[in-house]
Amino acid sequence: MDTFVITLNWRGLLLLAGLWLLVVVVALRVIDGLFPPLQRGGSPTSAPPPPGVPRRPAGPATARPDIRPDIASTPVNQAYWRANLRLIAWLLLIWAGVSFMPAALAPWLNRIELFLGFPLAYYMGAQGSLVVFLGLVTAYAWRAGRLSERFRAAPREPGVTHERRAAQWRTGQLYVAFTLGFALFALVSGEIEISVGLPINLVGWAMLIITLGVYAVIGLTNRAETLDDYFVAGRRIPAVFNGMAIGADWMSAASFISMAGTLWLLGYEGLAYLMGWTGGYVLLALLLAPYLRKFGQFTLPDFIAARYDGSRARVVAAIIGVLISFTYVTAQVAGIGIIMSRFLGVRYFPGVLIGLGAVLFCSYLGGMRAITWTQVAQLIVLLLAYLAPVTLLSLRETGVPLPQIMYGDALRHIADLERALGITKAYVAPYNDWTMWHFLALMLCLMLGTAGMPHILVRFYTVPDVPAARRSVSWALFFILLLYLSAPAYAAFSRWEILQNVIGRPVTSVPEWATNWANAGLVSINDTNRDGVLQFSEFTINSDLVVLATPEIVGLPHAVGALVAAGGLAAALSTADGLLMVIASALAHDIYARTLNPNATARTRLLLGRAMIFTAAVAAAIVATRRLGIIVQLVAWAFSIAAATFFPALVLGIFWKGTTGKGAVAGMLAGLGVTLGYMLLNLRDPSFQVLGITDVAAGVFGIPVNFAVTAVVSRLTGPPSPAAQALVDSLRQP
Repeated sequence: MDTFVITLNWRGLLLLAGLWLLVVVVALRVIDGLFPPLQRGGSPTSAPPPPGVPRRPAGPATARPDIRPDIASTPVNQAYWRANLRLIAWLLLIWAGVSFMPAALAPWLNRIELFLGFPLAYYMGAQGSLVVFLGLVTAYAWRAGRLSERFRAAPREPGVTHERRAAQWRTGQLYVAFTLGFALFALVSGEIEISVGLPINLVGWAMLIITLGVYAVIGLTNRAETLDDYFVAGRRIPAVFNGMAIGADWMSAASFISMAGTLWLLGYEGLAYLMGWTGGYVLLALLLAPYLRKFGQFTLPDFIAARYDGSRARVVAAIIGVLISFTYVTAQVAGIGIIMSRFLGVRYFPGVLIGLGAVLFCSYLGGMRAITWTQVAQLIVLLLAYLAPVTLLSLRETGVPLPQIMYGDALRHIADLERALGITKAYVAPYNDWTMWHFLALMLCLMLGTAGMPHILVRFYTVPDVPAARRSVSWALFFILLLYLSAPAYAAFSRWEILQNVIGRPVTSVPEWATNWANAGLVSINDTNRDGVLQFSEFTINSDLVVLATPEIVGLPHAVGALVAAGGLAAALSTADGLLMVIASALAHDIYARTLNPNATARTRLLLGRAMIFTAAVAAAIVATRRLGIIVQLVAWAFSIAAATFFPALVLGIFWKGTTGKGAVAGMLAGLGVTLGYMLLNLRDPSFQVLGITDVAAGVFGIPVNFAVTAVVSRLTGPPSPAAQALVDSLRQP
């Protein structure tokens, strides 16, 4: 009988998956029929070449434009490059100081208490360093623009016409109206729930239908008509909207769902994620974003192939990009399943299918153009959903609706409760569970991984020019900080609530929310000493729970919980969109169209890109059912791989003209091999550690190996081709 029940359940799951597959395939086929004919003008060869470089049809293996060997021979260009390097060096010195010095001196700095109860080291990791990062990125965008204008031989053509400004203004008004309308809808839902008493699932489904409906409308009205539209949104996205799209692309399920929970569990050590994921934007702005935009084209492997002479480097970069993106997108799919199962009353696997259906309808139809404008709306939803509960919580606990400042009061209460409850590991004390080396290693991996993350780098191809690329980084980091500066407040207020009202109380009188989430498997209550009182060591909470459960923990209306679920879903969907686009571009554009069949028609490339998006989404759903790790762990793996592979190849390709194709390929493979090897050894035997470094920071060993192997092999294989060196010169123009 037991066997029969299990078989019947599997049949039900297979039937459900098959039905979903049929519905999605039919719907997408109908969309294909309605899709307008692809214009020939959108071929990859239409992408603009670097400044000063004449246009040429692409060769069979690479899409690199013609290069003038004398492009950097003028004293003006050389003077500009030296001034730019000095500016970068000073800003990197400040970046390193505010990143690593507070962490290294944390035990001593924490003895200094700032206003409202913030220990200095904790404050620097949670807020101070992040604000400095934003200042550095903004200062570079302003100063680099001044340098370019000073050394440019000819005046730059105006990038924004009057008509385009008017169009941007109208677009901004539409999104402002959407923001106000969505906020009003959330408020009305809460009022109706309080006065009438709506079922929890009804509120959740209403929020889901409204948000997914908006995303679908945006996707349908922004259909791509050229390959430029499909892969790089026509290179017409204004800096502020591109920054919003980058922010949505960035703030994945790991940021929205797991960040605050990781801080709740780890205390000070969790700040490595905050500093790593924001500090990487400084490297991105200073070392990569402007130069990739000068190059143009469609994908990251496009640049790798052009810089490193051929299809071998392109294929290696494309495969690594797929590996990184697939690992990352699996984490987003897991987040979708968690949100759906808890707030909409559906099981994990059906919830995954519903969420992936929404992803496909956004990315399949319009490519990067539809994804970009959908992500702007998703950023609005996820920021409102994230900030509303913690603001209400701060108002309730402190009387001031500024959680980013007032959670210092929560830290003071946490310290008092920890002493009263006999908790020996203080929440704000550094290095209770990690070594300092692991903290620094993880932070470095996240920073370099951020700068080498494919789905973020390709976004700089979508803006009109280089100044817009620089400003995009500033806007992106601004919107990201709106969430990241609030994550520690979520963790602190939730910890204060639990220590005050759950720990030290009779096991039989735990709050209802704890019982609900225990039934969902995300909270564990185990009275091991049988004294009837719940000790801190007897209470376990999953890091994916804190944000999703906060409205319920503090007794806010269910509409607030539904709003949080909608925000978490927006975060997962927005990042999944971008990652699936990277996978599709790597397989359809880089491997098939650029390597295997350079004569493929534009229509064939588009159809293959859609097929790859669909295939990758289904594969991610299958892998996500295995639940290989918590969301933030899966994401950390992706960043370690990106840091140990792409970052050295890109930085050396721009700043060292002597890097060869063989050296770059050898370095990427060596970095990947060392990172995966350490990761697997540590996962197999957790006691296998070097300086206490675990699998999530495995990239710290692959990074120096990549740099060293690239340098040695480049020296042994002779200088790169004149065309590759001239490409570097073209990127260094003002």
